[in-house]
Amino acid sequence: MKKVRTFRLLRKASIDFLLMSAGLLILTAIALFVYTRTLLDEEIAEELYSQIAFIQQDIDAGNSPSSLKPIIEINEVSRALPETVKDTLMFDPRQNELELFRELSKTIQSENRWFQIKVRVLFIESEDIIFGIIFSFTSIFIIAFLILFFINRSRNEKLWHPFFNSLDKLKDFSFDAKEPMVFEASNIEEFNELNGRLNTLVLKINSDYSTLKQFTEDVSHEAQTPLAIMQAKIENIINQQHISDSLYEELTSLQKDIKRLTQLNKRLVLLAKIDNNQFSKAEKVDLATVICERIEDFQDISEHTFKKEVSPNSNVIIDSYLAEILTNNLLSNAVKYSDPKSMVFVRVSEHMLEVSNKGTTAIENPERIFERFYRESSNKKSTGLGLSIVSKICSYYDFDASYSFRESEQLHVFRITFIK
Repeated sequence: MKKVRTFRLLRKASIDFLLMSAGLLILTAIALFVYTRTLLDEEIAEELYSQIAFIQQDIDAGNSPSSLKPIIEINEVSRALPETVKDTLMFDPRQNELELFRELSKTIQSENRWFQIKVRVLFIESEDIIFGIIFSFTSIFIIAFLILFFINRSRNEKLWHPFFNSLDKLKDFSFDAKEPMVFEASNIEEFNELNGRLNTLVLKINSDYSTLKQFTEDVSHEAQTPLAIMQAKIENIINQQHISDSLYEELTSLQKDIKRLTQLNKRLVLLAKIDNNQFSKAEKVDLATVICERIEDFQDISEHTFKKEVSPNSNVIIDSYLAEILTNNLLSNAVKYSDPKSMVFVRVSEHMLEVSNKGTTAIENPERIFERFYRESSNKKSTGLGLSIVSKICSYYDFDASYSFRESEQLHVFRITFIK
């Protein structure tokens, strides 16, 4: 899925306002240029025709026509010539350089004589006027726009302040907070309605959380007591002198099932506590020390050999209890699903924890390995929750849990990457 670029609300609104204003400025400047240019062209044409009319009136009155170059040029011709309007470059003795003129050429008749009259207007001055108008307009518009932009931004900040205040309070929301969440009142009806809905939602969440937390604790406590009683009674029966071998085997099997049920109950409660955000006391934990302590414990109860590669700088921000659970479950999984007296490899660094154990074939469904109650083997000692708890802890702290099979070394590799 393509990642969508996001913006802050005020920045997005300011950018949209800036783009719309810039587009409006460009369109307005173009429209003003075209309108001004057309208006000036019409005025120049009117002036040229007016000069022709004055000259014709002067010739009709019997006055001798005379040229005034380069503004006026009068030549007698033998016939009528077509009327033309064009731009032409001519030398201006006043400026001592070539200048652009708008020229109107027209033939008039006076007493059976034809005169070609050419009148010209200095065109460059009209262009200067156009650009002067455009520049003045643009400058005024930009100054007005900047003033309006900062005023609008300041007003938006005040207008949206209650919304951002509510957003900050939601960011700081915690189930362990003792004081109720209070949202800032606003003179905007929609913000007050939003705050009212948020208050209702927060109260409902806190109520459901408290109920669920109490239920979890009650179930855990109430389940442990009868399980402990059953375990004690079975031990009393086993310790009796007169029981058959078949009864002993059945009681031992029942005792193992009770022990497994006790572990299952503890792990389900642990998952519920993680889901309920009850492990909020994260601290800097030296994972190398934790893994070494767990390895020593497993060496006392297992025939496996542990080969460890530990970096001295392996501090991770995590709840210390969950750090023990994480390392313990990874090591326990490696021991359970590998041959006795085989090698278990452990690597710890600042960025990752890796536990590997020997195996002849890869897991059939690696994408399901971290699911609850998923087991590919028939190992009855497993509750099917060990790796699920590992995955849940990783999700809680934004770690990355992955599994791979190195066929060349015949190793099942479980890696936890501590994303910084």
